[in-house]
Amino acid sequence: MVSMKREREIEVEDDDDEVPVKMGRSQDSEDRRSRHCPYLDTINRSVLDFDFEKLCSISLSHINVYACLICGKYFQGRGLKSHAYTHSVQFTHHVFLNLHTLKFYCLPDNYEIIDSSLEDITYVLKPTFARQHIANLDKQGKLYRAYDGTTYLPGIVGLNNIKANDYANVVLQALSNVPPLRNYFLEEENYRGIRRPPGDIMFLLVQRFGELMRKLWNPRNFKAHVSPHEMLQAVVLCSKKNFQITKQGDAVDFLSWFLNALHGALGGTKKKPSCITKVFQGSMRIFSKKLPHPDLPAEEKEALLLKEEYQEEMSESTFLYLTLDLPTAPLYKDEKEQLIIPQVPLFSILGKFNGNTEKEYKTYKENFLKRFQLTKLPPYLIFCIKRFTKNNFFVEKNPTIVNFPITNVDLREYLTEEAQVTEKNTTYDLVANVVHDGKPTEGAYRIHVLHHGTGKWYELQDLQVTDILPQMITLSEAYIQIWKRRESEDTEENHTGA
Repeated sequence: MVSMKREREIEVEDDDDEVPVKMGRSQDSEDRRSRHCPYLDTINRSVLDFDFEKLCSISLSHINVYACLICGKYFQGRGLKSHAYTHSVQFTHHVFLNLHTLKFYCLPDNYEIIDSSLEDITYVLKPTFARQHIANLDKQGKLYRAYDGTTYLPGIVGLNNIKANDYANVVLQALSNVPPLRNYFLEEENYRGIRRPPGDIMFLLVQRFGELMRKLWNPRNFKAHVSPHEMLQAVVLCSKKNFQITKQGDAVDFLSWFLNALHGALGGTKKKPSCITKVFQGSMRIFSKKLPHPDLPAEEKEALLLKEEYQEEMSESTFLYLTLDLPTAPLYKDEKEQLIIPQVPLFSILGKFNGNTEKEYKTYKENFLKRFQLTKLPPYLIFCIKRFTKNNFFVEKNPTIVNFPITNVDLREYLTEEAQVTEKNTTYDLVANVVHDGKPTEGAYRIHVLHHGTGKWYELQDLQVTDILPQMITLSEAYIQIWKRRESEDTEENHTGA
């Protein structure tokens, strides 16, 4: 039998949604006690970093994790024998934040702290965006000051290169500057209700991408850069380690996988659209003709070409990006023993889609001649310039410079006659340009992005952010480009990049 005195002293610890209360203590007294904490001035905002995985630094558990707001480390639980409790006693660090419920507690006294001065911390952990704020993102170019004193433009924020993940960083930064995609992911309500099959891990990509998008566009950051650690861990898991943090990957391969994975995770199918297909998906007509084996005698070739299977066939196909082929780079050197870097106009490599240019495609068994013509243009068009040729032994890089205008690229001539009638707007302006520098396997990635609010261009390479003149962008070895379709109300002035 437990005595009454003993019963009054028993502490009841509920789950994180409840504040622990002592039996026999009045609720008024508890409320008063929960609102005042003498240790708030010990909080050190400069060490707080919520970009990393929410794991206890001792048990490595992700259940019931608290952040110590004095040293920035993560600990599990807040009960008597928990890691957070022990840490608070051992180091006299008293203020903790539950990373799931966003509630603050004082340990070891174990009471909830309610204080409006802590709102900036919860906002950095979980930024939220009102619709009016989202609507104005592209209408102003206000600089914000981070807690560490550096100024930054939301959206034009460096991403930490943990080891060799710059190939993924540039793709994430490019996509975060596509307004309709950004606006969709800034509001969690847009995708929170999507139902996935039990055990499906792919939705983790959607959640992590949304969290990263909100951090990149957060006007109240403590620092002027973001670590994509949790996003990349989801990529490693969901791609079954095809894409890793510690090993350099190919940005086009990652872009292709990521867009298709997001489309599927958002409930999209071939027939059911998602925000990915609404933004990036166009369609084309493919004319394909089978070729006889080149070693056959001429008479046999002619006979085969009369058969039905060697006649040209037409099919319709959708695309999320267009692959542009570069002409073969010359191998000779000039008189100063320097390799000549060839140049090619963008409209020359776009000729692949004019409906007349034939290209030979070889498979293991058969050869085909194909022609392409566009039938529908998306609001945002992605070009992937094929710089790398892979064979069994090594990867070769084509260094050809593509000469392209920053604005006013009209694609009407690459549409079928029917599409030329139905497609009103066919003019595009560049909004993002991913560049690969250096050797195929050892090179580095950087990106040029247009800030819609200021009309200025910026270059981002890992944590480094610098402004850049538009004419300098065209001198780079462009690898991926995102172009925005100019709508009727858009004017030339909006796209000068001045």
